[in-house]
Amino acid sequence: MAMNQNAISTKEMSRHEWLQARTKGIGGSDAGIILGLNKYKTPFELWLEKTGQVDPQEGDSEAIYWGNQMENVVAKEFEKRTDKKVRRSNFMYIHPDYPFIRANVDRLVVGESAVLECKTASAYLAKEWAGDEVPASYLVQVQHYLGVTGKEKGYIAVLIGGNRFVWKEIERDDELISMIFQAEKDFWENNVLAGVAPELDGSSAAEKYLAEKYAKSDPDKEIVLPKDFNAYLEEYFKIKENEKLIKAAKTEIENKLKAELKEAEIGRVGDYIVTWKKQVQKRVDSKALREKFPDIHQQVIKETSFRKLAVKEEK
Repeated sequence: MAMNQNAISTKEMSRHEWLQARTKGIGGSDAGIILGLNKYKTPFELWLEKTGQVDPQEGDSEAIYWGNQMENVVAKEFEKRTDKKVRRSNFMYIHPDYPFIRANVDRLVVGESAVLECKTASAYLAKEWAGDEVPASYLVQVQHYLGVTGKEKGYIAVLIGGNRFVWKEIERDDELISMIFQAEKDFWENNVLAGVAPELDGSSAAEKYLAEKYAKSDPDKEIVLPKDFNAYLEEYFKIKENEKLIKAAKTEIENKLKAELKEAEIGRVGDYIVTWKKQVQKRVDSKALREKFPDIHQQVIKETSFRKLAVKEEK
């Protein structure tokens, strides 16, 4: 499959094979995650994927599907708007010095030392593309591609809300590329290869990982926590107090909105839409089932167990 030492052909790869190949290294879309710029995935979640503990996740499958379908439309429109020509690369490029750093570029620009990245974006995200702005995670992604391929320039084209097309030019920034590669090198060597999780965060993935890894507990075991955990616990109680205040303030605003909406289900002001719609849910009344059909209730009981974390201050 290898065409030369710095590229792997992706032409005959299935989507599954391509996703698996991505786990063997760090790609452009991983760069923003590692640097903490991605709003939808954390370094911890990426680490789980790269170490094979979970299957690679692409996020919203519907959005991914249409993003892939529209890639060619965006590339063709870029050609129309700029009078430039682009072509598919059909290769996974590999950094000559760091073989785990890789790049899957959408298009190469013919006659220029440049790459093109094609995107689709929700109309709600239009502000992120205003003026000369490019979302930080995408800027880092393009610089990653320039660093791996050796190209001098990048273009990014985006269809916003299905009816607004924007394209922007991104100059190569060697200082930024160096920072990106250093962060990726640290992540790959010190986390992925070493099997050491990045700093645990507040993501649901981290919570699930800990719950599964330490599902069994020893009721007779007690430990002394490290001294620096005293500061964590002081911060924990401060956050809990702030959480109460924030929840109360949030509920107050929600009540004002409900009082203003009255029977209306939808309200609008400025760029905001507020809805208060009736929701119907059907659930089994466990209490009634137990009282009327005790035998059936006993048959359908499912026992589950989990470890509950409780923190309190000793008086």
